[in-house]
Amino acid sequence: MNATGYFTHKDCRLHEMGPGHPECPERLDAIEDRLLISGVGDALQRREAPLAPLADIELAHGRMMVAALRGLSDGLADDIQAGGPAYAQIDPDTSLNVHTWNASLRAAGAVIAATDSVMAGEMENAFCAVRPPGHHACHDKAMGFCFFNNVAIAAKYALERHGLKRVAVVDFDVHHGNGTEDILSGDERVLMVSFFQHPFYPFSGFDGHASNMVNLPVPAYTKGMDVRELIEMVWIPRLEEFKPQMIFISAGFDAHREDDLGQLGLVEQDYAWITQRIKDVAKRYAKGRIVSSLEGGYNLSALGRSVEAHIRVLADL
Repeated sequence: MNATGYFTHKDCRLHEMGPGHPECPERLDAIEDRLLISGVGDALQRREAPLAPLADIELAHGRMMVAALRGLSDGLADDIQAGGPAYAQIDPDTSLNVHTWNASLRAAGAVIAATDSVMAGEMENAFCAVRPPGHHACHDKAMGFCFFNNVAIAAKYALERHGLKRVAVVDFDVHHGNGTEDILSGDERVLMVSFFQHPFYPFSGFDGHASNMVNLPVPAYTKGMDVRELIEMVWIPRLEEFKPQMIFISAGFDAHREDDLGQLGLVEQDYAWITQRIKDVAKRYAKGRIVSSLEGGYNLSALGRSVEAHIRVLADL
């Protein structure tokens, strides 16, 4: 039985950053609706995401950063009671509301719980339908819609708490996972492979990176077939050589051709193909162990369809 887990929590819908913001609660609704309509949701083992312990979050983040975010959250609650603003600004695109702290703990808690379940053999792999996303959150800084780096936390957790020797991180978001690179750069127990649009936010990842980082910057309007060729030529040989014991996916679907936040040309079949290639590597070296966590994807229809394609491959449907 190839069981695929599906980790989420209603708290992840309560975090929002104001009217019209693309990283909105409706993203999770779009995924749920698609899994319901397609019947894919029936095949999944659903689990509620727990709150991540701070000790596990601090595997990837500085204690001062975690304390500062908590302080902002507590301060915001006090301000709102006194008739103050509903949001605390982190950067021009990123703010927290009174529910962000809990949502962030649930998002990190989902990937940690998924890691435990996959390591225990309760399921072969898992998808975490969570927000806020994580891959721009650095060791000491929240940014780019992200507060805690869910995938980096899970990778560190697998190494430190489960004693794995080698884990891989695959990031196929349209934006470079600068936070994941910041946290994992130079850690030879981790191999990170990614492609991303360049030049583009956050304007990183194209020069001077550590040997455990395999970054593939691609220009705007690159199509799926070109990305597939790069993956086949560059990612797969490095992953094969590394032989990861577990694979974590920063699953951003904003490289889809219908997504206005990026200018790449991927479609659902490309996400299915990428997922299959990752799965092939996981089967060979990692007992099939994969934990995938939602990052970007802002066109609601394209997001729902792409996640469905991704999960279909994970679950052998």
